[in-house]
Amino acid sequence: RRKRRRRARSCKNREDAESQRMTHIAVERNRRRQMNEYLAALRSLMPESYAHRGDQASIVGGAIDFVKELEQLLQSLEAQKRTLLAQQQQDHKPPPIRDAMPSPSITVTAAATTTTRSGSGEGKQAAATRDGMSPPFAGFFTYPQFVCRLPPRDDADDHAGAADIEVTLVETHASVRVMAPRRPGQLLRMVAGMEALRLTVLHLNVTTLGSLALYSLSVK
Repeated sequence: RRKRRRRARSCKNREDAESQRMTHIAVERNRRRQMNEYLAALRSLMPESYAHRGDQASIVGGAIDFVKELEQLLQSLEAQKRTLLAQQQQDHKPPPIRDAMPSPSITVTAAATTTTRSGSGEGKQAAATRDGMSPPFAGFFTYPQFVCRLPPRDDADDHAGAADIEVTLVETHASVRVMAPRRPGQLLRMVAGMEALRLTVLHLNVTTLGSLALYSLSVK
């Protein structure tokens, strides 16, 4: 009698273990099927050039780059809209006298990286108030380290040499954003400089607005 009870218990344990194993296999199979469906839907929403391979890492990485590029395009269009509105307002007003007078000094404003969004917004509003209009790509740079405003000079080349740069570091990857006046061969020199520093350019995007160019680079 004891042996029969042990056999019945052992058979029951085996059946429970087999049932749990089959349940685990079914759950894992459904999870993989859902993941493949999500990845297929995500891949269908972006161009094929962003996902060269069909694995999960390539699709997710391509989707991140695509969303970043859409965000940059949106900010560029918003900056272009603000510039056009400001130009329309200035067309109905006489040019201010202070624009024709040289600035007596250089104004440099420094902000720490821990500045909140409200603080950066106040700085942008103050700069917009001083200039009378919001500069192009004003909302593109999140936390500017240093903002330097030089007095106007007669030499256009010296005045056009300034650039706004923002660098964001995440482990071994860096996101570099540069806004500068358009110049021939500027992008080539920029990429050559990155390679000279032993940095690999993973993604590159260029947005132009009038005489300005916005370069967005993802380097490693």
